[in-house]
Amino acid sequence: GSITREYSIQKFDFENAGKTSIAIKKFLKEIGLPQNIIRRVTVAVYELEINQVVHSHGGTIQLLIEGDEITIRASDSGPGITELDKALEEGYSTASEWVRSQGFGAGMGLPNVKKVSDDFQIASGSGRGTEVTIKIFSGKKNETISTD
Repeated sequence: GSITREYSIQKFDFENAGKTSIAIKKFLKEIGLPQNIIRRVTVAVYELEINQVVHSHGGTIQLLIEGDEITIRASDSGPGITELDKALEEGYSTASEWVRSQGFGAGMGLPNVKKVSDDFQIASGSGRGTEVTIKIFSGKKNETISTD
């Protein structure tokens, strides 16, 4: 069977920023996923969550687990990303000085998400929000299988 969880993210809610990734991390531990997979999912969710807090008008993060495939979909209503290529470059940020003063907006969010993903897709455009869909496979087929 499949498992689905959905979380709502509020604009500029720095106080609760990071709580979704903590909740997902706890849940993944409970269902017994390997630590390295939990870490990758947690990094991705945290970065996507912070992006929604900082840049969007709020959104949702959805977790879907089907077999060894973990899908994370972050959808927001927001200004959208006009320069997707730049947004995927390390260090590129459109965050305001105020956001940076809160300790966010270093421009590593999307590059970090892409790094921990086995599959990364982003759809965005000016005025239509952003949707990032990533997949992480918990049973990577290319890992060495030890037999005893």
